[in-house]
Amino acid sequence: MNCVFVQIRCKPGTAYRVAGDIALREIHSELYSTSGEYDLLVKLYIPEDHDIGLYINDNLLGIEGIERTLTTLTFRAF
Repeated sequence: MNCVFVQIRCKPGTAYRVAGDIALREIHSELYSTSGEYDLLVKLYIPEDHDIGLYINDNLLGIEGIERTLTTLTFRAF
């Protein structure tokens, strides 16, 4: 499994609805509200045999209210 963090900037007033929509899809390991440039932080475990970009595009980016994302890939844990 590939561990990926996706930071999400939502359109004003939509963060709680976007978070609810993500939760309903049950694709995340963890989901947080954050301060700063982005509104939400999602931790995903993506199967090794899936294209990471396509997985995020197909399962996350179609949610209404998402304005922008920043994806961080992780590597071996220490």
